[in-house]
Amino acid sequence: QVQLVESGGGLVQPGGSLDLSCAASGFPFDNFVLSWHRQAPGKERELVARIYAGGTTLYGKSVRGRFTISRDNAKKMVYLRMKNMKPEDTAMYYCYAGMGQYEGQGTQVTVSS
Repeated sequence: QVQLVESGGGLVQPGGSLDLSCAASGFPFDNFVLSWHRQAPGKERELVARIYAGGTTLYGKSVRGRFTISRDNAKKMVYLRMKNMKPEDTAMYYCYAGMGQYEGQGTQVTVSS
């Protein structure tokens, strides 16, 4: 069955960095668009970053220039490198495959001093 398992969340200080990973299985990974979404308490879920099968990337306005999404088709992994983090980046981060077809359980990211 389809599995998306996020890891790498945790507590980081403002200005710090954190790397998230998502291990995928159970679907034709190479052909799928992959993305990271996040949801903060009391807020709607929002797109953070997306990477298409061909490697084209797209970023939410609030993270552009600070976050980088990448994929490794051989390992069936998708990554999110987050730099210069801000308290408003605090949220549960979810890995998605397809346009909402599959999603993981999420990993919590907290940015606080």
